[in-house]
Amino acid sequence: MADKKIEAPFFVINPKNFLYGESLMDLARYANQLAKEYKIDILFTAPLTELALVVKECPNLIITAQHMDAVEPGDSMGRVLPESLRQVGVQAVVLNHSDNPLSLAILRKTIERAKEVGLQTIVCADSVQEGQGIAILEPDILLAEPTDLIGKTQISNRDYVTSTIKEIKKINPKVLVEQGAGIRTEKDVEELLGLGADGVGLTSGIIKAHQPKEMMKKMVLAVAAYQKERK
Repeated sequence: MADKKIEAPFFVINPKNFLYGESLMDLARYANQLAKEYKIDILFTAPLTELALVVKECPNLIITAQHMDAVEPGDSMGRVLPESLRQVGVQAVVLNHSDNPLSLAILRKTIERAKEVGLQTIVCADSVQEGQGIAILEPDILLAEPTDLIGKTQISNRDYVTSTIKEIKKINPKVLVEQGAGIRTEKDVEELLGLGADGVGLTSGIIKAHQPKEMMKKMVLAVAAYQKERK
């Protein structure tokens, strides 16, 4: 699958480090089938060592790195080089996650490096205020995700969702706004998209579900239904 600009409504599956090896690939292959069948943009993150194989076997997904560093080819060591991600076919990267926060200065440089090599950026923000500062840096996607709700069973409240979308779009209408944290069911997906989110992303709601594939499909169907309603 050739690189494409991520379009709303999109769906992000972020296994973090819960899955690796065959368990990760099994979920990725199923997500790949859903992306092909329902024709929505599905971003799938993977640990660094798994990226090349997921790219190879899942051409319908937008394979996304979980982090990268603003380094140039050279004598750095133990860092994630942007060029190496692009070389294996990665199309996007998550930045400033609560597990890997960046200062605004480093984030600016990292976004610039991503653009240089052709990686789309998904940048995390905890608060409306942080999101406003990040929107100025022109990420492709801003993930509005209150840190205290990550991994919990409650989605962001209506005021947070609507205010983050409004304030980010006011600064940069081209930035897609993703909502995350606490998403557990397809009803959560429907609610967030209905409030104006361009996309949704989650980890625990799928990975820790009793039947992860079944839950993933329900959520993808919710996104596909919303996409159909918009046309």
